Amino acid sequence: MIADEASTEFHAFFERHHSELARLAYLLTGEPDAADDLAADAMLALWHRWDRVRRADHPLAYARGVVANLARGRVRSAVRERRRVLLFWQHRTDRVDNPDVASVVDVRSALARLPLRKRACVVLRHAFDLSEKDTALALGISVGTVKSQTAKGMAELEKLLGARVGAELTGRRR
Repeated sequence: MIADEASTEFHAFFERHHSELARLAYLLTGEPDAADDLAADAMLALWHRWDRVRRADHPLAYARGVVANLARGRVRSAVRERRRVLLFWQHRTDRVDNPDVASVVDVRSALARLPLRKRACVVLRHAFDLSEKDTALALGISVGTVKSQTAKGMAELEKLLGARVGAELTGRRR
């Protein structure tokens, strides 16, 4: 089998970035099993458009955007499924109103509580240490939206985790 230049480039891209894209998918969905699947689906989508992607100014940013879109679709699907399950079990009488949620909330569960765009901005900015511009490029949104969504997401995380923990996450001092 003779590998052409595009195949070689894609293989190198895959080797360099697959694990990072899987980690991004994990942080966006909170599902370790889904992370590899989403990264693989993203790579397949990239392969199908590789001629266009390889000519792009920022192929990795494009790839991150694909992962974010696939994660968004997965999250939306999960929300729809939860709604269907809730409708099905709504008639049960052993529901608990006002459950005691005074337990410690870890970062992953706190991130899972954020809306996807805020979560994506916070994860890309702080976990992946991307600039506002690179985050905007990856998500297909403006730099101003990245700034506001990141600030709002961090404020929500600080409420969920406490101000001290939120400051530690971002390296800020209070």
